[in-house]
Amino acid sequence: MNIILEFLNFRHVAIELFIAFAPLVLFFAYMQHRSLRLPRSYVLRLLKGVILSYVGLVLFLQGVTQGFLPAGTEIGRIIGGAPWRWALVPLGFFFGLAATAAEPAVRVLAIEMEKASGGSVGQKPVLVTLSLGVGIFVALAMFKLLAGISILWFVVAGYVLALVMTRFSTPSFISAAFDAGGVATGPMTVTFVMAIALGAAGALEGRDAVADGFGLIALVALAPILSVMALGILYSRKRSG
Repeated sequence: MNIILEFLNFRHVAIELFIAFAPLVLFFAYMQHRSLRLPRSYVLRLLKGVILSYVGLVLFLQGVTQGFLPAGTEIGRIIGGAPWRWALVPLGFFFGLAATAAEPAVRVLAIEMEKASGGSVGQKPVLVTLSLGVGIFVALAMFKLLAGISILWFVVAGYVLALVMTRFSTPSFISAAFDAGGVATGPMTVTFVMAIALGAAGALEGRDAVADGFGLIALVALAPILSVMALGILYSRKRSG
């Protein structure tokens, strides 16, 4: 029975992704026929990339539903119901750090920032800054959950601080910072870290999984904005000094 359910879920994911991919592929095929006229070798490489992306996403989403989400929820539920539940704060830092370091989109952003800056901003400082920033804010989100503090205190104060920091950071880092906010909230962070928060919220007495468990991703999206702009301020002071 479990095998049948897994197969049906796998087929459902595969069909959904096929529907998502199909319009893009058909649009490219139409433009290729009408005006692009790209070389055959280029088109074959592109199709190979599309197929690999499709297969990878199907396998990843299957792993998310069968592994990441249940494991994260169970970890959060066990720790949230334990006497040592405050361990969620340091564990949140570790999980946020590891998830961001493993996030493919974060690495792409770091590579593009290095290219755009002509090598003056390296990949490693960007990756380390983003990972540490997200780790700190995930730990802050776990503290918020355990203490029962409203998320508005963190989000409003955080975005006010971000607006103030735009006055001191450079325009290139400001643009990259707000892009980084979307990049860091990728599948690794959302699927695992948020599942832990929801599991813990469901286990904590007096907490609501919906009202208290959600909101973590808003803090995660704020972390890269502040982190990258802080990195920009350091770089600008280094150059002026």
